[in-house]
Amino acid sequence: MDIRDLVGTFTITGSNQDAEGENYKGTLSLTLDENKRIIAEWLINENQTQLGTVFFKDNILIINFKYQNEKGAIYKGVAVYKCITKDLLDGFWSEKHGNPLYLGEERCFRVGVQKEMSN
Repeated sequence: MDIRDLVGTFTITGSNQDAEGENYKGTLSLTLDENKRIIAEWLINENQTQLGTVFFKDNILIINFKYQNEKGAIYKGVAVYKCITKDLLDGFWSEKHGNPLYLGEERCFRVGVQKEMSN
């Protein structure tokens, strides 16, 4: 798989990094910058934007991400995705100040492909 194969928009379902594992939904957009590095942008629950820079090797995406909450605090973390196919990513994530006993989880389906994959 080539890094260019991953460019696009994905629907995500995930759970948070805590004992409750609260679920969320959103989108993940992967684009290429001028240096052919992937830039990641999440939109979680239609109201929280997160940005990240990506490393890609051996069908593994590693994203260093950050976002700002409604009170202005900055949060940082790392997300790791196994690229099952170019249309399906399976991953986990952790924030710097998150609960170290838990990992967040995410599954990403390329927009327009999810229905085909579930048949």
